[in-house]
Amino acid sequence: MTVGIVGIGLMGGSFAKALRKYKLASKIFGYDHNLEHQKTALELNLVDDICDINILKKCDLIVLCIPVDSVISFAKKLEDVSKTTTIVDFGSTKELIVQNIPKQIRKNFVAAHPMTGTEKFGPKAAIDGLYENKIVVLCDTFENSSYHLDKVLNIFKTIGMKIIQMDAKEHDIHACYMSHLPHAVSYALANTVMSHENPKEIITLAAGGFRDMSRIAKSSPNMWCDIFRQNRQNLLDSLNIYESKLVLLKEMLQNEDYENIHMFMAKANTLHDILK
Repeated sequence: MTVGIVGIGLMGGSFAKALRKYKLASKIFGYDHNLEHQKTALELNLVDDICDINILKKCDLIVLCIPVDSVISFAKKLEDVSKTTTIVDFGSTKELIVQNIPKQIRKNFVAAHPMTGTEKFGPKAAIDGLYENKIVVLCDTFENSSYHLDKVLNIFKTIGMKIIQMDAKEHDIHACYMSHLPHAVSYALANTVMSHENPKEIITLAAGGFRDMSRIAKSSPNMWCDIFRQNRQNLLDSLNIYESKLVLLKEMLQNEDYENIHMFMAKANTLHDILK
């Protein structure tokens, strides 16, 4: 199987590593507009060669590991691929993507969201085992032909992923609360601290809790701005709920209601019982 990976960063590069480990590809092509990424991906042996759009279209599998807005625009370039070419995207939003895939290739196009990643990006961020024992959500697969769906299912199973199928609209709601809202909070926290503290004090006094909560604020603005745009309404809804919890905590502090603050914290502690 020849594979073309569009976007040779954390997700694309790590997927290339998985393909090599499990011997799933006879040749891996990389497609990336960033010349430095192309060079680094070759140096790290993430891909065998850099390809143009014509070679990409001839691959058996095309993997789109690019920002979600770019997935929609790039899919239009693939309207004339063969009926046997499978296309899969790794975007963090799904509803707007599946709604905008050209009809000619909708059966070819498998909408997937691997629930994994780090705050790092670029080819050097690629790591071994990123996908192993992680969940991948496949959305609206009723629109796929069995040929393309089975190919993608086999690949994900082989590299050790746990597969869940879900409606795209439902996925975007869940992804918002589990991923998009935490990123929004982390960006806001980082900006709050930077507006109040000077860099020297941040370096000196930042402890584990702050570092943990602000870590994902290092995530790519290019990628996350697109995600926020595509999942705008769900993110606004979740931020309204989050804001109401902050208002509640603020009111309890103003009223020195420490008994209810303790209960508020204790309820939050139960989340870790669920996540065990």
